[in-house]
Amino acid sequence: MGIAYVVVAWLVAQVLQLIFESFGTPDWVMKTVLTLLAVGLPLALFFAWAFELTTEGIKREQDVDRSKSITTQTGKKLNLTIFFVMALALFYFAYDKYVITEPTVAVTPAQEEAKAEMAVPQATGGDASPEPDKSIAVLPFVNMSSDEEQEYFSDGLSEELLNLLAKIPELKVASRSSAFQFKGEKIDVTEVARKLKVAHVLEGSVRKAGNQVRITAQLIKANDGYHMWSETYDRSLENIFAIQDEISAAVVEALKVELLGEVPKSEVVNPEAYALWLKGRFLYSKWGKENFEEAIKAYKAALEIDPKYVEAWASLSIAYLTQTQSGYLGSTEGIGLAREAIGKAAAIDPNRPSVLARLANIQNSFEWDWAGADITVQRALELDPNDSRVLGAAATLASNLGREEEALEFYQRVLDQEPLDLINLYNKAATLHRLGRLEDALLIYGTLLSLNPEDWGSHTQVAIILLQQEKPEQAWDELELEVDPQQQELGRILVLPALGKQAEAEQRMDVFIEQHQSWAAFPIAGYYAWYGDKDSAFHWLDVAFQQHSGLLSAVLSEPLLAPLHDDPRWGDLIVRMNLPH
Repeated sequence: MGIAYVVVAWLVAQVLQLIFESFGTPDWVMKTVLTLLAVGLPLALFFAWAFELTTEGIKREQDVDRSKSITTQTGKKLNLTIFFVMALALFYFAYDKYVITEPTVAVTPAQEEAKAEMAVPQATGGDASPEPDKSIAVLPFVNMSSDEEQEYFSDGLSEELLNLLAKIPELKVASRSSAFQFKGEKIDVTEVARKLKVAHVLEGSVRKAGNQVRITAQLIKANDGYHMWSETYDRSLENIFAIQDEISAAVVEALKVELLGEVPKSEVVNPEAYALWLKGRFLYSKWGKENFEEAIKAYKAALEIDPKYVEAWASLSIAYLTQTQSGYLGSTEGIGLAREAIGKAAAIDPNRPSVLARLANIQNSFEWDWAGADITVQRALELDPNDSRVLGAAATLASNLGREEEALEFYQRVLDQEPLDLINLYNKAATLHRLGRLEDALLIYGTLLSLNPEDWGSHTQVAIILLQQEKPEQAWDELELEVDPQQQELGRILVLPALGKQAEAEQRMDVFIEQHQSWAAFPIAGYYAWYGDKDSAFHWLDVAFQQHSGLLSAVLSEPLLAPLHDDPRWGDLIVRMNLPH
């Protein structure tokens, strides 16, 4: 009887675990089930000792006539039951081990090195220091709506809650790029918190139907899975900002954060405009020509409802710039539209750091107004010296002016706060590359790709470094993993001559130029410069100058252009761009 109970209990536990994982059931539910099953074992043994199943039902052992006992028959049936249950258990084990497998993902040597380093325990004099108690990650809320297209709303709400909590100086909040890595994954709260270096996790779900929303949120203490607070809100869309504020206030109270000021409040805008802005931002994040166009439509629709919606103007500006950089808009038109949009945002709120950061990026990368960009950056730093967008703008300006060590410091300031921020990991790696610290750059790229093996452009940058290290075969293999087709093709064209395939490289470059010259003049110049064709390189740099390409703003620090630095034409270009020389 004891063996049968143990086998059945084990199988029940496995089945329930699968069910609970599918529905995202809290850990404490499974712990409760296991406790009940454990308590049930001695009860089952006692029952088997004290009672017997007879043809007349269940009787106490002492009341059973031994001549009429059916113990032999029930024992055989029990053995068959045990055999059947054990067969099911073996089937489950085999299925779990050999059928349910994780997808195989190709990894590079750089990724393996990064993973190995991350896996090494840190040497300490005792227990590892705990994460700051007043720290939190906001995970992407689950879209529970019947319409999958409502995912934009659940993602947007999560991000806005994150931004709201991030305004509290006394609270450490993991960045969006860090927290959103775990979207759609089976989440172990403790492991997520360890990776993000936080002590608490806020998670939840959103159900939206028409003008009605149901939002469920729960605050979890990571080290033991304890639910410190939870609440469900059934409100109309007009109350969305009040809900965000209530959740933020509840988190502050639960964590016992001692504030120097009041809890930050959500910016209240028209709810319909807000929903459209969230939709636009979601579409933009999916990347690609059609998504950019649909995102712009959503931003414009939001602004028709609320013409003073600052964040919608700022997002519209970014979308136009991205279209321009991707070759979907001409430089003059795209930069003009972006400048107009960010100008309207700045006119409405001239002291918003995020708006100033975006304005500085336009002045810096597209208008080459270095002095104006510096004034804007300094103003933004005065207003908020810890805002990641402001620090990023400061880093970009420093890099474009040839001050790479300064740029590295700015990126590191962001990463000190958010060690898993993918964008700034990429920027740090690129800066190390420009400084000639190739091995350090490879290590950072490896860390980045271990977090996101499909990060656009990172495999190509690794391939370029390998090419510089005279490892063209490894570089080619690395390019097989690149997900951005344009970056991948550029990388292949760059590597082919080093593999002895110059004719193929020239043929593919001719095709690439025909298809992408509207935006790719700068990287085309890098190819010709690297292989010593200075005339062609300067021709394409001049094309980039005439196009006012945003990519050309990085001309001082591009490693592939190093062979041009001793040519008089190089100095002329730098003077024309008003860059330091």
